[in-house]
Amino acid sequence: MTLETLLETSDLRLQTSNPVIVKIIEPKKDPTGLADVLMGALGLSGVLFLLAVLAAVVFGALLFWLRSRKPFDH
Repeated sequence: MTLETLLETSDLRLQTSNPVIVKIIEPKKDPTGLADVLMGALGLSGVLFLLAVLAAVVFGALLFWLRSRKPFDH
């Protein structure tokens, strides 16, 4: 065998390999609901923001209540 025939037969062997067939199956419906999407979007920063707003409302209500007990104490 010469080098040329050896190269030609090796090229043919590489080209005659079996094809790989992949079947893609789509899911029937979207597995995530609206609540899951909203909670994922908020994440930790959203929870911290809501806690800060809640703390500000409680602190404001406390100050309002303290000032209403002694309105002219200045």
